Amino acid sequence: MSDNIFTITELNNYIKSLLDKDNTLAGVYVKGELSNYKTYPSGHHYFTMKDAEGTLKCVMFKGSAVKLRFKPENGMSVVAFGRVAVYPRDGAYQLYVNEITPDGVGDLYVAFEQLKEKLFKEGLFDERHKKQLPRFPKTIAVITSSAGAAVQDIIRILGSRWPMTEVLIIPVRVQGTEAPPEIVEAIKYANDNNLADLIITGRGGGSIEDLWAFNDERVARAIFASDIPVISAVGHEPDVTIADYVADVRAATPSNAAELAVPDRLDVSGWLKSADMRLQQAITRNLKTHRELLYNLSSKRVLQNPKHYIEDRRIQIDRSSERLISVMQGQIYKKRKRFTRLAASLDAMSPLKVLGRGYSIAERDDGTIIKKAADVKTGDRLKIRLQKDNISCIAE
Repeated sequence: MSDNIFTITELNNYIKSLLDKDNTLAGVYVKGELSNYKTYPSGHHYFTMKDAEGTLKCVMFKGSAVKLRFKPENGMSVVAFGRVAVYPRDGAYQLYVNEITPDGVGDLYVAFEQLKEKLFKEGLFDERHKKQLPRFPKTIAVITSSAGAAVQDIIRILGSRWPMTEVLIIPVRVQGTEAPPEIVEAIKYANDNNLADLIITGRGGGSIEDLWAFNDERVARAIFASDIPVISAVGHEPDVTIADYVADVRAATPSNAAELAVPDRLDVSGWLKSADMRLQQAITRNLKTHRELLYNLSSKRVLQNPKHYIEDRRIQIDRSSERLISVMQGQIYKKRKRFTRLAASLDAMSPLKVLGRGYSIAERDDGTIIKKAADVKTGDRLKIRLQKDNISCIAE
């Protein structure tokens, strides 16, 4: 048996020392697909990278993980940079990762798209949450760097377009890791103290790294929570940030933000002059109409002599009375003539007329008229009605 016998720990440490001495394995880029990605409460990230034929265990400690600008997800194709070493306790080698970059696209782009999708699903971009800008803001809070060209452009354009507005500068850093919390605090400070009725926040142009403070989730949520309307003015026109999606209004540039914030005094002056002219014309037309109406009324006979109006009404009443009496007399004549005709017809049909010609009517005591002999029995009491008298008798 060989004298060179290792314990498990000795062998693992020996292999570890060999790998640690390999310059290639000390800093290697590995491309693969993420799987079994887990983040532990300690802040360390454990995952596996794989391709079509193999797998590689990986670990990313908290110090490196906090620098990630996007959220790694299972199935994502990435390029990881780190060192290969053996973990002696398990006797397995793994990749100790320092950096992870999405394969084919930059990590900032992935982070941007992930946050955009997240906030979109939460409804932070919905139009129903957008607040209307004040038409004539009294005070505008400008949250940006006090040393940049952007703030000078905003002040110059606001002063030129609408000098009546007070401009309050709240200086913050707009680049670097300190920028997001400063911007958030400035927005909150403006709201808590009701410093303005409109906020403009942004910065001049730059790379995606330069503008990244306005892609920060904390800044996005501060803009969304602001009771004061917010105009986002970040970079140049092609630049779009998360702040642009959340803000009530997105301006293409800081200068454009100033143009959107206030009206142009020359336009307002022109509108007021036009409105004044239209008002004068309307008043002139109204006076002319009422003057003509007054003239027409003043020329009426009733206003020249009120007594004539009473006389005219009296004549009108007399004529109406005559027409009414004439109509009533005509109606009475027609009714009387019809009555006479109906009375004559009724008289002609009266039974008394028949009795006057020598006829009589036989009745029972109850007034029933006897129409034939069979209706009478011997001993029945009858009443014979003549023209002027009645005869009572008994039938035999």
